[in-house]
Amino acid sequence: MFKKTAGWLLLSVLILSACSNQSTAGNSGANQTPATPAASEQNAGATTTPSTGKDADATASAGTTAGSTDAKSQESSSTTAEDSKAEAPVSYTYHMNKNYDIVPNKESDKTPKKVVLLTFDDGPKEAKMINSMIDTLDKHNARAIFFVNGSRVKRHPELLKLIHDRGGVIGNHTYDHIVLKNESPAKVKQQIEDTQKIIKETINVTPRFLRPPNGAGNDAVHEVAAKNNLMYMNWSVGSLDWVNQNDPQAVITNVMDQLHSGSTILMHELPWTVEALDQLLTKLEAKGYTFVDPDTIEPEMR
Repeated sequence: MFKKTAGWLLLSVLILSACSNQSTAGNSGANQTPATPAASEQNAGATTTPSTGKDADATASAGTTAGSTDAKSQESSSTTAEDSKAEAPVSYTYHMNKNYDIVPNKESDKTPKKVVLLTFDDGPKEAKMINSMIDTLDKHNARAIFFVNGSRVKRHPELLKLIHDRGGVIGNHTYDHIVLKNESPAKVKQQIEDTQKIIKETINVTPRFLRPPNGAGNDAVHEVAAKNNLMYMNWSVGSLDWVNQNDPQAVITNVMDQLHSGSTILMHELPWTVEALDQLLTKLEAKGYTFVDPDTIEPEMR
C-alpha cells in the first residue's frame, strides 16, 4: 500500500514539474518583442541611422542651399558669358585717315579698297525723303551715316526712330547747326553733349561719329569730341547739293568728278539729292565701288 502511494506521489511531482517548465518556456517567448513588418522593411532598407526631425530639417536646408548655390552659379555663369560677349572687342575692318578717306586696316585681297562711305547731314526732316533714301540704300545693299541736329530730333523724335529702325547709323551734327569754331568752349560742349543726350534718350544709342557744321572745328571741338568718344569726321568728296539746288544731275557730276578710293561723300537730306541717289549709286557700282558699312570703321583716325 505504501509503495503504491509513493508511486502516485512521484508521478504527480513529475507531471507538475513538466507543466512548470512548459509555462516558463511560454512566458520567456512572450517577453521577446517581435519586430513589426514596417520596422523590418525600414531597417532592411536603411544603411544609416534615421535622422531626427531637427536633423531632417538641417538636411533639407542643406539641400536647398546647395540647390540655390547651383542656381546662383548657373546664373553667374550665364551673366558672365553675356558680359564677356558684350565686352568683346569689335573687329574693325577700316579706319579713316587724316584726309578723311576710308582705308582698310590690313592689306588683304579679301578687304575691298575701292570703297566709298555715304553720309547725309542736316536731318531728320521728312519721313517721305527718309524712306525714299533708305529704300534706295537697301536696293544697293548700302548703309549710311545720318548726321542729325539735336533741335530737329527734339521736334520730330519719330523721324530719328525711323532712320534708326531702318538701319541708318546715327551721327552727331550738333544741336543748332552753328559754326563751332566761332563759339566758346562751353558752347561747343553744350552743342555736342546735348545732341548726344537727346539721341540716347530717343533711340537708346550713343553716336560715335561727330561732324561739325560746315566742317568747321578747332581744338575745343576735338577736345569735346574725344571726351565723348566721338570720332571727328569731315568729308573728302562734297556733292555740293547745298549749292546746286534743284539739280539732281549736278549732284551726280560733282561726286563722280572727285571720286577716288576711300571717298567719304557728303550729301544732305534734300529732295534733289534723294532724286539723284539711285543713279549715283548705280554709277558708283558700275565703276567697281562698294559701300562701307559705318559699323566697320574703327573709332579713331590714323
